[in-house]
Amino acid sequence: MDAAPRLSRADKRTLGLSSLGGALEFYDFVIYVFYAKLISELFFPSTLSPFWAMLNTYGIFAAGYFFRPLGGVVMAHFGDLIGRKRLFSLSILLMALPTLMIGLMPTFESIGYAAPILLLLMRMMQGIAIGGEIPAAWTFVSEHVPERRIGIANGVLTAGLSLGILLGALMSLFISLNFSEPEIKDWAWRIPFILGGVFGFVALYLRSYLKETPVFKAMQAKKELAKELPVKQVLANHKTATVIGMLFTWFLTGCVVVLILAMPNLLVGAFGFERSDAFKMQSAAIVMQMIGCILAGLLADRFGAGKVMLFGALLVALIAGIFYNSLGHVAPSTVFMLYMLLGLSSGTVGMVSYSMVKMFPAQIRFSGISFSYNVAYAIAGGITLPLVQWLSLYSNIGALYYIWTICLVTVLTTFVYRAKFEK
Repeated sequence: MDAAPRLSRADKRTLGLSSLGGALEFYDFVIYVFYAKLISELFFPSTLSPFWAMLNTYGIFAAGYFFRPLGGVVMAHFGDLIGRKRLFSLSILLMALPTLMIGLMPTFESIGYAAPILLLLMRMMQGIAIGGEIPAAWTFVSEHVPERRIGIANGVLTAGLSLGILLGALMSLFISLNFSEPEIKDWAWRIPFILGGVFGFVALYLRSYLKETPVFKAMQAKKELAKELPVKQVLANHKTATVIGMLFTWFLTGCVVVLILAMPNLLVGAFGFERSDAFKMQSAAIVMQMIGCILAGLLADRFGAGKVMLFGALLVALIAGIFYNSLGHVAPSTVFMLYMLLGLSSGTVGMVSYSMVKMFPAQIRFSGISFSYNVAYAIAGGITLPLVQWLSLYSNIGALYYIWTICLVTVLTTFVYRAKFEK
């Protein structure tokens, strides 16, 4: 096999700016998770019952997920017709502005019911933005780099999204260590949002230096852009690719939500870990997942995304089985090492985007990726935690059975992907 072409300086610059912007935008989206309960207390009436308070907390949080498909499909439509770069910049503007506004908004005590309404609108805007950002980033970078370097490019880019989660976790830890509970409730909770908004505008400025993708410019010159509604073409002519993309996205969702975001609650609530230790383990696992994304990209450029997805899903299933069954039975240091291996293996999710880039033709690529990813993430993101919590009623390691299920689905889906798209 010939050596894959190296990334040029321009390719590295594009990849670096795109990854940095993606990390900052994902930080803006997930920072709400770390302060959802506190924000609910500040932006809703204090007279609410615990049930309604919890419903409001998760309802506002879920609004960001439910509006992802709308933002993704609409922005992808124009991205396939007028260019990737413009929508790539718009998505970060739509994220930075509401994040900054959440940090500056008055609470229920000051403006009454206008506070939760404004909060909901800001969260909806964030959902629309993230729905366009991630497919835009995958499409934009993949159309800039040489074809045989798409794997490593997507691995680095997806690692950047994981970096956004890590930044959110570290910022939350920094605030908790440096401010008292009254200070946090009074004003310090605003700091992560204000900084997130400022960082977003910095990322928007940096993206002004990016150029339109060569693939889109070539289609524009040859008048090969989509002649009808791009998403209509996706649903009419690319059903198999769409379903495969959605099932792969389910795997990605499970690895992020169950293995990363929800893990501290499991370790603390069911197995007695100190919360600070659980968050340190989570941060280390995110770093390992980032490394795994990059390794998966290198392997995919050499062996293909199908083989990497197949091997990765089997590895996640194996290590998850060992990890969950070790909880409560081995030393914390052993749990830590197993969790690091689980984080590393979950880096396979970095190749979900690679597979979708390969499945959809350039004319409708943005729309195809966006529809598959956002619809699946909205559904899976909405049902994953309630389903895992239900399974946990029957077993402390109920999450394992969910992970095994999505790994099995991913293995079966990969066989179809390889047969149809990696001949």
